[in-house]
Amino acid sequence: MSDSSQPIPELSVVVPVFNEARNLRPLAARLASVLAGLGLSFEVILIDDGSGDETLQTLRELNAADPRFSALSFSRNFGKEIAIAAGLDAARGRAVVVMDADLQHPPEVIPQFVEKWREGYQNIYGRRIGRATDPKLRTMFTRLFYRLIDQFGDVALPEGAGDFRLLDRQAVDALLRMRERARFNKGLFAWIGFKTIGVPFVVERRAFGVSSFNFARLVSFALDGLMSFSSIPLKVWTYVGLAISGVALMMAAWFFIKTIIYGVDLPGYASLMVSIAFFSGVQLLSLGVIGEYIARIFAEVKGRPLYLVAERIGAEPLTKG
Repeated sequence: MSDSSQPIPELSVVVPVFNEARNLRPLAARLASVLAGLGLSFEVILIDDGSGDETLQTLRELNAADPRFSALSFSRNFGKEIAIAAGLDAARGRAVVVMDADLQHPPEVIPQFVEKWREGYQNIYGRRIGRATDPKLRTMFTRLFYRLIDQFGDVALPEGAGDFRLLDRQAVDALLRMRERARFNKGLFAWIGFKTIGVPFVVERRAFGVSSFNFARLVSFALDGLMSFSSIPLKVWTYVGLAISGVALMMAAWFFIKTIIYGVDLPGYASLMVSIAFFSGVQLLSLGVIGEYIARIFAEVKGRPLYLVAERIGAEPLTKG
C-alpha cells in the first residue's frame, strides 16, 4: 500500500489489459456508472501488460477525463497473472475487485460482490454459469484440468471460479506476501481461504477483438497451475517405475520358465528395439518433468522482480515490483 496523503478509497478495481484499446472506453463507462451507484469512494487501476495497440494512449485519455482511472504500463509483456499481482500491489481500497477488460466479466455483478462483502465475506468469486462463449475443445480441456487439480492438487478450486472476484483487504494483504513467479492466481485465491462465497454470473461475449490465450498458452498456464499446487507429476514416476519393474520381473520369470521347458529361442530384433525405445522414452519423459520443476526453482532463486513499470498514469508509487 502507498503512503500517499490522498484519501484511501473504499473500493479498488484492478483490470489487467493487453491489446484492449477498443474495449477500454465501453468498460470505463459501464464501470463508472455501476461504481457511482454503490455509494463508495473508488479507484480503477488498469495494468497495461505491454500492449502493442493504442491501449496506452487510451489509458492516458481515460485518466485525463477521470483521475479515478489510473494505470501502470509494463516495460514489456509479463503475463496476466503478473499483471494482477501488480494491480494488487497498487490497490489501496478496503476491498479490491479483480476483473478482465474484455467485458466478459460484467461490471453489473460488482454490486452483488459488495453486498456479500458487507455481509462479512472476504473472498467473493464470480461463479460462471455455462461456457457457451468458449470453443468446445477448450471447454473439454478446461474440465479435464479442473478434474486433475481437484484429484491431485493441494487445494480445491470452486467450480466455475475464475479471476473475477472481490477480495477484502485482509485477503489482499495475504496475497501480497506471495511473490512466486510461476503464479496461478486461481489456486492462490483458493489457498488463502478466508470466508468465501460464489456469486453466479453469465459470461458475456467479447465486445471487440479476440482472446490472446491461444492453445499453447493455455497448456502452459495449466502446467503452471498443476506444478504450483501439486507434486504428483514428480511422484507419479515412482509408481511408473515400480509398475515397469514388476512387469520386467514377471517377463524374466516367464522367459526363465520358457527356456527350461522349450530351450533357448532365437532373440527377436524387433521386440528388442521396441523395448529400448519404450524405456528410453519413459526415462526422457520423467527427466522432462523433473526439468520443469528445476526450471521453476531456477527462476525463483534468481530473485528478479515480478515486473517492471515503464510508466505510471495517475497511479501512486509502488512499494513492490
